[in-house]
This record gives sequence, C-alpha cells and structure tokens, in this order.
Amino acid sequence: TMIWAILTPELSLHWDGARLSEGPGAPRTDAPGADPVEAAWRTDYASIFNPARLMVGAMLKEMPKKYWKNMPETALVRSLVAGAQTREAEMVERSRKSSAEGAPAVGDNLLTAWEAVRAEARACTRCPLYKCGTQTVFGEGPLDAKIMFVGEQPGDQEDLAGRPFVGPAGQLLDRALGEAGVDRGAAYVTNAVKHFKFERRGKRRIHQKPDGPEIMACRWWIEQERSLIRPPVVVALGATAARSIFERVVTIGSLRGRAHPLADGGEAWVTVHPSFLLRVRDDREAEYAKFVEDLRKIGERAKALA
Repeated sequence: TMIWAILTPELSLHWDGARLSEGPGAPRTDAPGADPVEAAWRTDYASIFNPARLMVGAMLKEMPKKYWKNMPETALVRSLVAGAQTREAEMVERSRKSSAEGAPAVGDNLLTAWEAVRAEARACTRCPLYKCGTQTVFGEGPLDAKIMFVGEQPGDQEDLAGRPFVGPAGQLLDRALGEAGVDRGAAYVTNAVKHFKFERRGKRRIHQKPDGPEIMACRWWIEQERSLIRPPVVVALGATAARSIFERVVTIGSLRGRAHPLADGGEAWVTVHPSFLLRVRDDREAEYAKFVEDLRKIGERAKALA
C-alpha cells in the first residue's frame, strides 16, 4: 500500500501503488532528504506516552535497543523515561484537584481498568487448568497497595470462595503479618496461577504443583496486575511465585532475605509460602519465626520506599 522507489547508480525501480516501472540510475544527491513524517510521528509518540503505565522491562522486550537506530521515536525514549516520575506526580496532583472539584479522578480509571482485567481473566483459557478449577481466582486488595504478595495458586477453599488466601495458608499468613506489623488490609494479594490444579482422590481434591507452561501462561495476568497497581515491593511466596516473577527457575535459599531490583523500578523479595510452614515437621517454630522476620523486613522496606 506504500509508494516507494529504489535508487542505485545502475538502475531505479518505482512503485506507484499499482504499477512497477524501471528507470535510469541515479546519484545519491537524487535521493530525498529526511522523512518529513518522522517529526509528526515523534510528536504523536510523545503525546501518547503514558508515564503512569511505564514498564521499562516490557518496553525493551518489544523494542530491543539493537533496533533503535532504525526508529525515529527512540530518540525520545531516554528523556521520556527520565521525566516519567515527575509527569506521573503531576498527573496525580491534577487528578486530586479534579476529584475535589467533582470531576472523575485517575483512580476511577484505575478501578475501571482493574475490573476490566479481572472480568477478562474469568474467561481465561490460556492453559488447560481452566478445565480443572471451579473459577478463576483473581487478586484482591487496594489498588494503591505498597506491597503485592504473590502465592502459588488458589487452594481448595480459595477455588470455592473465588478469593485468594482464605484457607489455612491464608490464615497463617494473616497471623504472621500481624506479628510482623504489616497490615494485611493494605496489601494486594494474588497468585502466580489463577486456577486450582488438583488430583481427585475420592471426594477430596489434592493440590498439585503447576508446571512451567502453566506458570508462564498465567504471567499475563500477573503482569497486568503489576502494571496497574505498580507496587514498590512484590513478594514471592514460594518457588512458583518466584519463577513467575523472575521468569526462571530459582531457589528460595539463594534469593531470600534481600531486595532484588525489577525492570519496572520496583523490588522483589522472596520467602517461603505459608503452606510450607503447615507441612514442615522439624523446627516449625524456628521456621515460623524466620518467616515473620522476613515479613517484618519487607514491611519496613515498603514504608521506606513509600
């Protein structure tokens, strides 16, 4: 659909949208100068750039630096990213003023976007697990949460209730958070996999660990939650959650107890899943105390970043 020409010293080819024709060779001086459309495209790109949705890691996946020399808009990327936080702060302040005056706030748009993603997730068929669980179990919590807890998958009670962390592991997490001084109500909780994977034994449904393709298929929903909420701290509860966040197999012991920077500017912390504490037999009290200490450090770090 484009009109184009190829100029060489020996021959030229011209396409007018309907017919291809040949012509004589041409010197370099006959070639047109800079594309005048590029300036308009850069203006358009700068106008649609949304600092509140900036995810540098995702952007680099879609637009690797090795291609930047061929793209007019990439000349703007560094300055746009550098000014993103300032622009976002200005947007929030304008939203606050507009809300005080009765106009729709940015927060209203955020809630609408989150509800739309949750509704879409209810019909998810990205992996075969949608055939197993009763329903999709999406995350829940305040959309301005400073901490996002990511578990493995919903259990039997979560699958029936349609809410994350309401079973025995969730109750243990609530208790540990209370002892660590972290407000569960101020945190966003979700799972790496949104459907319950199980093996049926009589009337019982026995938990089965999700495999790699299932975890990767569900990363779409985790990325949507993170891009909307943008928590300063993301906590991986267990190896499955850590695999989802880091996009590779990791061990809890190698990452536990310290911050790991994420491409979107946040931090990831890794600790055990509370269900591990329900299964452990030796040194259960010591393991629980270590878990509480992890949560205390995470809570303090979230306050510092906020």
